[in-house]
Amino acid sequence: MARIPLQVEQLVEQYGPTPQRTPPGGWPYHGEPDKLVATHCCFCGQQCGINLKVKDNKVIGFEPREDFPFNRGKLCPKGIKRYMQNEHPDRLLRPLKRSDAGFVPISWDEALDTTVSEIQRIQKTYGKDSYAMLSGVSLTNEKSYLAGKFARVALQTKNLDYNGRLCMVSAGAGNKKAFGIDRAANSWADIPLADVIIVTGANVAECAPITTDYIWRARDRGAKLIMIDPRVTPLARTCDLHIPVRPGGDSALMNGILHVVIERGWVDQNFIDNYTTGFESVKESVKKYTPEYAGELAGVDPKLIVRAAEMWGPAKTSFLLHARGIEHHTKGVDNVLSCINLVIATGRIGRPGCGYATITGQGNGQGGREHGHKCDQLPGNRDIENPEHRKYIADVWGILESEMPGKGNTAQEIIELMHAGEIKGLLSQCFNPVVSLPNASFTKEAFNRLEHYTIIDFFLSETARHANIVLPGSLQEEDEGTTTSAEGRVIRIRQAVDPPGEAHIDWHILLDLAKRLGRGQYFPYTCAEDIFNELRVASKGGTADYYGITYEKIEKTYGVFWPCPTLEHEGTPRLFENNVFYTPDKKAHFNAVEYRPPAEVTDEEYPVVLTTGRVISQYLSGTQTRRIGALVDMYPEPLVEIHPTHAERLGVKTGDLVTVESRRGAVTLKASVVTTIREDTVFVPYHWGDDKSINLLTNPALDPVSKIPEYKVCACRVRKSESGS
Repeated sequence: MARIPLQVEQLVEQYGPTPQRTPPGGWPYHGEPDKLVATHCCFCGQQCGINLKVKDNKVIGFEPREDFPFNRGKLCPKGIKRYMQNEHPDRLLRPLKRSDAGFVPISWDEALDTTVSEIQRIQKTYGKDSYAMLSGVSLTNEKSYLAGKFARVALQTKNLDYNGRLCMVSAGAGNKKAFGIDRAANSWADIPLADVIIVTGANVAECAPITTDYIWRARDRGAKLIMIDPRVTPLARTCDLHIPVRPGGDSALMNGILHVVIERGWVDQNFIDNYTTGFESVKESVKKYTPEYAGELAGVDPKLIVRAAEMWGPAKTSFLLHARGIEHHTKGVDNVLSCINLVIATGRIGRPGCGYATITGQGNGQGGREHGHKCDQLPGNRDIENPEHRKYIADVWGILESEMPGKGNTAQEIIELMHAGEIKGLLSQCFNPVVSLPNASFTKEAFNRLEHYTIIDFFLSETARHANIVLPGSLQEEDEGTTTSAEGRVIRIRQAVDPPGEAHIDWHILLDLAKRLGRGQYFPYTCAEDIFNELRVASKGGTADYYGITYEKIEKTYGVFWPCPTLEHEGTPRLFENNVFYTPDKKAHFNAVEYRPPAEVTDEEYPVVLTTGRVISQYLSGTQTRRIGALVDMYPEPLVEIHPTHAERLGVKTGDLVTVESRRGAVTLKASVVTTIREDTVFVPYHWGDDKSINLLTNPALDPVSKIPEYKVCACRVRKSESGS
């Protein structure tokens, strides 16, 4: 069984996280760098340009990359300190095997042979689909593509999914339903041209800081900013209108705004009549969402709904941005569609200053969800259940269509199957589900029940503690490749240094495993560009068409926006120009949305809403950022944000310990008493594991379409801890 071999405290002492505060060579490193490598930040989906300073095969610092058009040298705190994970004392340098005494170093041959032997044993005993693969989307496009192919061709399992299931899938499903394509409609260059901007469910200033610059440039020319969030986030402190929606009330709120827009005659009837379908159904469905009714459901003053409509409705140009705040729900797809309904009702899309976009959270959250990394998807954003799509990709891969597995289970469902004993073995790569999935105690027990678990990663994460075999992989700057930014811009990742010690480049590990599984002939790559060139062919003709993108073309143009179907094509920074969409009828589709309550609502026993999110100095499960001292110092531990009125009832002051408890678990953390949150809600960031993991409490209920968990709302109760302060 895949149980951790030692006490958590012992593993932390050996493998961290250890906050590193001094770079290789100290402050400062003496001498000039050997080279300056122009590449990109390894963290969020903005993928800001950065120059890494390299000396003696070590990244020793950075310089602003002012030539890259997205950020023009600007970086957030994570970007500035990202190089501090290089030469880290926690870095995994040799393969490890779990023993009764902890993890012990072994040879690569033993590690790979043991993994392959266990894969073969499990699949022979229980069937091909009893072995699963989970992977991350901070990986390059090449590695994401390879993960999908490896699972289906080498492992021959249907059970593959990715941690983007916890990020962008609600947005992707909504976009495909309305527009026929899953990508931001515009490059960020259109944001400063907007007269009104709605940001809903997105703490832009902390989670996508460089996007703040684009919004501020719009405001400098007079644009109005509407922020919709249960908290007064940093960007909301100076906005023109803040709507403190109750967590879970998003679709009711958007229906209410659209109700007023229709009532006041601010729709673009010509656009609706000629370029859309389904408007009459939506018009009828929002009739009942008066400001009063919508306000009651959303927990806001009806006047705020009217004011938002008055700002959005008559504007000449506008832009709507959203992120996980509206997507991490059991009705996340509905929330997305309610936003899209408002955008296309006013016809403001597909032209300068008029657009709509989802802010991608993970480093390659866009590219990682396009090329077969998902359980229901094949490269080019094709459908794994579509016979024509299956045949095309099977031909590219050189296999029979009948050999290709069908649709598999999603990340949360895979964990549930592990817990139920139906999935017996797992290979994972750069994914930390013990911290990042909801109901963490259940997740840990699911890992405990595996017969064998191998992980590829560069640090020993909370999940890696459960592994039987640990294979040391590579950081972003230790390999060549591409990623795709939140804008849909395909960019170049350049290798700055080699992996340290005996660590290997991730895709080399997969190729070695494929060879030992007897499937090496399907993976004849000698470099990352070979993988990308196959990806180009595999994506050709799909909605996410990369065929016309080459490494050389990316280098010349600072990135290429997909779709780019031919070598002569210059890319597509703005979708839907000339009002042509990617649906079969080439029209944008309205989708009527009826408000549904969250899967779990408050009651007398659990009267408070818990919502979760990010802080500026941390990234996702914190595997990387909790090891960078300067980022840890900015926000050393998770805090419970609580309104003063609520805190007074509990007798709690800032710094006091409070216990937050849901039906699934409890944590005791320090309180932060703030006026910037709803009185009925508490907020806790999710970047920490073990006894500080807020995902011990969160609800694993899933959106029926996207299968994303409902991180943004569950019922809890809060009390002052008996431990005091």
